[in-house]
Amino acid sequence: MTHMVRRFRAMVLISMILVTLPCNAAQSLDDETAKIISGIEAKYAQKSFSADFEQASRLTALDVTEIARGKAWFSHPGKMKWAYESSDNHEIITNGKNLWIYRPEENQVMIGNAAPFFQSGSGGAFLADIRKIRGEFTIEPGNSGDNFAQLVLTPKKETPELAKIRITVNLPGYEIPVVETENIYGDTTKFIFTNIQFSTFDERIFEFTPPLGIEIIEMD
Repeated sequence: MTHMVRRFRAMVLISMILVTLPCNAAQSLDDETAKIISGIEAKYAQKSFSADFEQASRLTALDVTEIARGKAWFSHPGKMKWAYESSDNHEIITNGKNLWIYRPEENQVMIGNAAPFFQSGSGGAFLADIRKIRGEFTIEPGNSGDNFAQLVLTPKKETPELAKIRITVNLPGYEIPVVETENIYGDTTKFIFTNIQFSTFDERIFEFTPPLGIEIIEMD
């Protein structure tokens, strides 16, 4: 059961990292939603940042929720590193071209070519390229309050892995502390980001060299 949740969690995360779908014409937005989108674009576009995260992955059919924590780094375009620091210690790394899923406790790394691998899924690259939101999603306002707003993003090309994304935006700073994804089966993964830091860092962290003796698994 834990293995199933782990696989689900990884697939949801991978589906969010990079999209190679062509952009469609952007929709007409109401003034308030357009202002929020412009605000998060100004905050995140072409910038590097890091954050601590907590991830809650729920498999509805099994009534199981698994919690994981760690730290993530993002850089434009499409570069990410997710370092899980909980019991399921592993890293997911992409430089925008290659993908590595490294499990040191299992002495194993899965390696794939990022572009064709991500073509099989659908998601939002907004964390590493916020401008994809306008072209690849239908955007609707969700719940809002005095100091936050929620946007509901529906992919223009739905896949089983990703049917909807809900993002919470802090106002007036336009940081995104919460991202929740949902697949067509009703399974959800919720990311809570804290300690968000916009700064440059050594981008060699988006590369991975397998240690000697490690098992290498090629991903199709």
